[in-house]
Amino acid sequence: MVKITELLFDCDNTLVLSEELAFEACAELANKILESKGIPDRYTGPQLLVDFVGQNFRGMMVSLQKKFGFTMGDAEFENYVKEEENQVIKTLKAKAQPCVGVTPELEKLAASKKYGMAVVSSSALRRVIASLEKVDQMKFFPPDHIFSAATSLEKPTSKPDPAIYLHACKVIGVKPEECIAIEDSKSGATSAVRAGIHVVGYVGSYDGFEKQAEITKVLEEVGAKVIMKEWSEFDACLKKIEES
Repeated sequence: MVKITELLFDCDNTLVLSEELAFEACAELANKILESKGIPDRYTGPQLLVDFVGQNFRGMMVSLQKKFGFTMGDAEFENYVKEEENQVIKTLKAKAQPCVGVTPELEKLAASKKYGMAVVSSSALRRVIASLEKVDQMKFFPPDHIFSAATSLEKPTSKPDPAIYLHACKVIGVKPEECIAIEDSKSGATSAVRAGIHVVGYVGSYDGFEKQAEITKVLEEVGAKVIMKEWSEFDACLKKIEES
């Protein structure tokens, strides 16, 4: 049997319904950047979500530069990162909601005291904290166990790089094989798997059976051990991994 001691939760669209809100907010900025570079292509929020789900804005900008063949200096890049962060946080503070059914599960887990709990996100730390505060979930996580690939590392990165998961395990003081990560995206699940962490794939934030089936296949292909459609299934998913 596997001995699990720590649960590592992705934030966006796993704990908090924030991806669509965030991508709506940053589509305007992405289009501003493309226009400034003389590139005619434009994105809507949903189009960005399809192309870059699970990546933070840094990762998205690196991908856009490669895709459209333009470059940005470090100062320009960092200015856009800060502008995007501020725009998204403003939107999240106004509109973010918890993922359906997650809060009761967090309450049960916290009451049981069986597992440590942490948040491991690609998003900037200010954005993660704004999301968790808006939906009253900060109380479930120690402040120093909220990790951001964009902020917590000496060199900022983004999932699918496993660096943020490895960093979280080191800070918490657990081995990757003692952890379960809950992830909703290919990049997030890949990050955790590459770090040697068991993954529960969550598809409940995706609309419709066909989309959920598509994402289920993607998550299984990158190594998710169990797929969860609703948060009410989490206890059974946890037991399945522990008993494997």
